[in-house]
Amino acid sequence: MKTTSRRQFLHRLGLSTAALPWLSGLPGLRAALGEPSRPKQRLVFLFTPNGTVPPDFWPDEAGPAFNLKRILAPLQPFQDRLLILKGIANKIRGDGDGHMRGMSCLLTAIELLPGNIQGGSDTPAGWASGISIDQELKNFFQSRPETRTRFGSLELGIDVPNRADPWTRWTYAGSNQPVAPLSDPYQVFEKLYGQMTDRESLVSVLDVVTQDLRQLARQLEATDRALLDQHATFVREMEQELQAADREPLAHPVPVLEPGVRSQNDEIPRLFELQTDLLVNAFANDLARVATVQFTNSVGQARCRWLGIEEGHHSLSHDPDLNAESQEKLVKINTWLCEQLAALARKLDALPEPGGDGTLLDHTTLVWTNELGKGNSHTLDNIPFVLVGGGLGFKLGQSLRFQRVAHNRLWLALAHAVGHPLETFGNQAHSDGGPLSLA
Repeated sequence: MKTTSRRQFLHRLGLSTAALPWLSGLPGLRAALGEPSRPKQRLVFLFTPNGTVPPDFWPDEAGPAFNLKRILAPLQPFQDRLLILKGIANKIRGDGDGHMRGMSCLLTAIELLPGNIQGGSDTPAGWASGISIDQELKNFFQSRPETRTRFGSLELGIDVPNRADPWTRWTYAGSNQPVAPLSDPYQVFEKLYGQMTDRESLVSVLDVVTQDLRQLARQLEATDRALLDQHATFVREMEQELQAADREPLAHPVPVLEPGVRSQNDEIPRLFELQTDLLVNAFANDLARVATVQFTNSVGQARCRWLGIEEGHHSLSHDPDLNAESQEKLVKINTWLCEQLAALARKLDALPEPGGDGTLLDHTTLVWTNELGKGNSHTLDNIPFVLVGGGLGFKLGQSLRFQRVAHNRLWLALAHAVGHPLETFGNQAHSDGGPLSLA
C-alpha cells in the first residue's frame, strides 16, 4: 500500500490528535508510513540560581586538557563527555532588572514585554516576548511522527515558589505565555502514569473499525474488496501491537515513589531525587524528549541546612568576595548542585538505550546554566554553561572559551544539532554569526 493511502486511512479512522503519540510509537505503523529510523536525541535544561563562584568554577585551561575546579569536580567521571563554555553572555537588555532578565530571557533570548512587575532599582517589566528554546525544540520534535512522544516535554521544579512572575518562570510557550513547572513529584507521577487507559480506548476504537470494515466488504466489488482487505490487515496489525503493549506497556517499570515527601525547603534533596527519577523513567519510556528542571528560582533563598548552611542562598550570593566564609559556603552550595547534575547523569548512564546503542546518556544532552555569571555583581556575562552527555554530535571533553558571544548562538547550535535549521532565535540581532561551532 502506498504511504499516502495509509496516511489517508489513518485520518479516516477518526482517531484524535491526543491518541496519535501512542500510535506513533508502534513500529509497524512507523514502517507503514515510511518513516526512517534514527537515533533518539534528548535535551534537559537544568537551572540553578544566583550565579557561581568563578575562581572555583572555570577551568584554567582551554581545550581538551583541562582540570576541573572544586565546583565541577563531581563531573570528573564524565569529563570525556563534558563541554564547559566560558565567554557566553546574555546580551538581552531592556525592561526589568538583572535577575528578571537573567531568568526569563535565559531560554527565550529575547526582551521582556513592558509590564508593571517592579524589580530592584530598574524599570518594571512583564513576561518574556518570545518562545523558549526548550519549547521550540519540543514543537519541532512533536511536528514529526518519528520524534513525536506522548508529552513532548516535561517542566519540573524543585521547591519553586507558589507564585508567578519573571523571577519564577524560564520556560515560555510563546510571547507572554509562561509555562509553570510542576514542583510536586506526585503530580508529575499522575501526569506521566495516571492515564494509562488510553491504550484500552484505542483498542476499543479499532474493534469498532474492524466491524465496520467487515460490513463494508460485503457491499464491494472484488477489486475494491482486495484494497479493503489490506486496510483490515493493517488494523489487525495495529491491534496486535497495542495488545502486546498492554502486556508489557512500558520499556522501564513505573517507579515507586516514597510517600509523604513535601515540596518544602528541607525536603529539597529528596525532591531532587524523586523528580530526576521520574524524568529518567519518562525518557526510558520515550514519553518525552525535552525537559526542564528548575531549582527554586531567580533570587532563590534555599537554606541548605543539609550542608550545615543556615543563610539563604541569594543573601550569601550578595556578600563581597573578601568575605571568605560566605564564599566558601557558596562553593559548597554550588558543588552540591553539581553533584545533583552528576547524579542525573549517572542515572541516565546506568540504563541501556531502548532499541539502540549505548546508554540513555549517550543520547541525552544535559545543559546546566544560571541566570547570572556572578551573584554579587549581577553580571550577565560569563553565564555558566556546562553540557554533559551526547547525541548532538558535539566534540566533547573540552573546555572552550569565547569572546562574549550571545547565548542566542548556543541555542541555535542546539537547534541545528537536532535537525532544526533555524536562522535566528530570540532577538535576531544577537543571532549574528549563526550557531556556535561545537562539532
